[in-house]
Amino acid sequence: MKDIKMIVTDMDGTFLNSKYEVSPDFPKIYEELKKRNILFVPASGRQMSGITKYFGEIESEIGFIAENGGYVIYQNKEIFADSLSQNSISEIIKTIREIPDARAVLSAKDSSYYESNDQQFVDYFSRYYIKNQKKEDLTEAVDDSVFKIAVYHPVSSEEFLYPALKKFENEDLVVVVSGKNWLDIMNKNTNKGNAIEKLQKSLNILPAQTMAFGDYLNDIEMLKNAQYSFAMKNAHPSVKEAAKFEACSNDSFGVTEMIKDYLSKN
Repeated sequence: MKDIKMIVTDMDGTFLNSKYEVSPDFPKIYEELKKRNILFVPASGRQMSGITKYFGEIESEIGFIAENGGYVIYQNKEIFADSLSQNSISEIIKTIREIPDARAVLSAKDSSYYESNDQQFVDYFSRYYIKNQKKEDLTEAVDDSVFKIAVYHPVSSEEFLYPALKKFENEDLVVVVSGKNWLDIMNKNTNKGNAIEKLQKSLNILPAQTMAFGDYLNDIEMLKNAQYSFAMKNAHPSVKEAAKFEACSNDSFGVTEMIKDYLSKN
């Protein structure tokens, strides 16, 4: 495993532990990556501000993939942004309203938007979507670029959301289970894999020079664009099948442990 130029990692369930904490070893590890000119790239379904808050001191030095690949920046410069049509948003919201206990969040460039009156849900999703605003009706246009519709179900997104929303896959959209309770809907070609590819091409970095870590279904395309792909021990079975290697769990800070191992051997 030589000549790594880029390390990409999912956040929740992967880089962060269950308490949403970064490994205390990361600052020291990052300094070594910087010395070796290895780019570090967090890649998440979160909105951009929900990712950058963990990397304040180094934000201007690294790359970020937000909105499951819908928004990509490198050293504070926008590389790619992809927004949904208002017609798609309206139709999806109407369908979500018909699913018992489902809640929707429009994730956009400047903010996120919700219509739910469930304060417990609002408090919960605000941990991921730092900037948010309440709207009376999400089928009405917001003055913002909406990258993704994130849908929440308190029991299981795979069981209760996907069957009702998969029909939108026939409308040039992608519907992906992104966590036990979350499902994301985006434009068809929006995924972490394509986002990685755009970043690789803009920086002349090859998949053979890329290491990637993930735990859930929305990470699979990303892992396929990295020669050194790792599924976390706590990953979904399909992710373990897609990855070439396995890292220890997010609660054991498997990402930083594997990076540390790579640095010690190269």
